[in-house]
Amino acid sequence: MKKDAHGLAHPSSATRPLRERTRERIEYVARMTPSRLTISVFATIILFFTALLQLPIATSSGVRASLTDSFFTAVSSVCVTGLVTVDTATYWSPFGHACIAIAMMTGGLGIMTLASIVGLSVSRHIGLTQTYLTARETQSGIGEVGSLVRAVLVVSLSAQTFLFFVLIPFFLKSNEPLLAAFWHSFFMAVSIFNNGGFVILPEGLAPHVGDWSLTLPIIIGTFVGAIGFPVILDIWRNRRCRIAKWSLTTKLTLVTYLALFVVTAILIGAFEFANPQTLGAMSLGEKLNTSLLLSASSRSTGLATIDVGAVSEAGKFILDSTMFIGGGSASAAGGIKVTTLAVLILAILAEARGDHDTEAFGRRIPSEVLRLAIAVTSLASITVGIGTVLLLHITGLPLSDVLVETISAFATCGLSTGITTALPTGAKWVLIVLMVVGRTGTMSLAGALAIRSRQRVIRMPEERPMIG
Repeated sequence: MKKDAHGLAHPSSATRPLRERTRERIEYVARMTPSRLTISVFATIILFFTALLQLPIATSSGVRASLTDSFFTAVSSVCVTGLVTVDTATYWSPFGHACIAIAMMTGGLGIMTLASIVGLSVSRHIGLTQTYLTARETQSGIGEVGSLVRAVLVVSLSAQTFLFFVLIPFFLKSNEPLLAAFWHSFFMAVSIFNNGGFVILPEGLAPHVGDWSLTLPIIIGTFVGAIGFPVILDIWRNRRCRIAKWSLTTKLTLVTYLALFVVTAILIGAFEFANPQTLGAMSLGEKLNTSLLLSASSRSTGLATIDVGAVSEAGKFILDSTMFIGGGSASAAGGIKVTTLAVLILAILAEARGDHDTEAFGRRIPSEVLRLAIAVTSLASITVGIGTVLLLHITGLPLSDVLVETISAFATCGLSTGITTALPTGAKWVLIVLMVVGRTGTMSLAGALAIRSRQRVIRMPEERPMIG
């Protein structure tokens, strides 16, 4: 078997079985050109579900949906965003709902699988997450893409099955027929874990404000889906060991995510406490419930029991910030990722203390990782800025509303002020591009930049420019 300079097998031998050669080819592409793999897979899946939603049977009226609405819904489903141009519950038929649910499952699995593969590719070049799937000293067990896919599949289906059974009592107590309760439990389980944000309840979640039997599964399911597959697997592998055995990625993800969750809930509760259109008329328990739910959902799922459009300007800014940050790496959540934020904060603290190295939990973070974090954050900011300017130009709507929609699309969160359904076609296509870029862009960028990392024999003389 031929091997390249990286020690990877090429599927060039015609004597091998087709299945083995195909597997080797996929593994080679996954490791050497992960950005190409990511974009190709998502484009294919999106086009497939667009075709399904174009069928007349997909709408409740039996009339074929417009191409823009079908494509937008397919992108939003596969990219597990949750933004909609039509009312999901009433516009789409049961067949359409099933397509959306399967699209979210496929997209969620694809995101975690491809992001884990990209993370594996990145780790082999810059070393930040080099051992997040196995023991610290070895990479045994990660040589096969197939084993990685199976592990993601087991974690995903197990979590969604658990949410399904947890949600059944809630829908049964709402006096729904048994089959309807089962279907709604299944759809919501898929939407929650995959951070999809779609709801097929006719009245949405607003009638259930303060109901812990619904909001608590959403908060927990969002957390599990948003912290990332590498973190889940790392915790599982080290479940009988001390926390010290956890990888740096796991520690940074959990600490940063939980800190943001608490701080965001406190800020939302404080800013919206007296707002009569949001938390003002609620009891103290309902305010706590709603604040915690919005804090969790603003990270990724976009599920809310209040009208986001009625949130104060300060509250919208908090939501914009949390959506932009997102969840964990190789998760169903979008954004720049909490580990990116953690690395940037640690670098700032190191610079403030005058430390030469950026360190966390007894580990030194390579400078390449910091540069990658800066690149991801900068390009994300530029993308959001361009999208915001385009939407402002096309729609003429207030900046606060447009910014929520733009960041929600880019961060694949799904929170909306309610303007998406009324947007002109051009603005909808801007959101489509933002969702695709936000879903695949950070993964593609991380893989591309890491793989392009090179060692130079000759280095230029050092000179420090003035900063600040």
